[in-house]
Amino acid sequence: MTQVQRITQMEEYLNQSAAAVNALAQALENYLAIQPQLKALSDYYGSSQWFADCADDEAGRLPSELRRGVLSEDGAYNVLMDHQQLLTDLKQLAQSK
Repeated sequence: MTQVQRITQMEEYLNQSAAAVNALAQALENYLAIQPQLKALSDYYGSSQWFADCADDEAGRLPSELRRGVLSEDGAYNVLMDHQQLLTDLKQLAQSK
């Protein structure tokens, strides 16, 4: 590899790294900002209130136009499990550096 090729390659690495670091920093800022909502969702999912809301939905007592993805078992569960996996991944990343 010539000097020019090396510098060109490292310049590309610099640009890719800067973009990735900036994107992750913005995503982390957004993620940290929604922690209270994520905690509230975690507390709600599987609670007696959640079960009562599900029962009312099944009984047809909720408005038909109401968005109710949170009442599906998979919707909230998947987000909460993805959250746990993300925390595990971030911890492993932090420990590897």
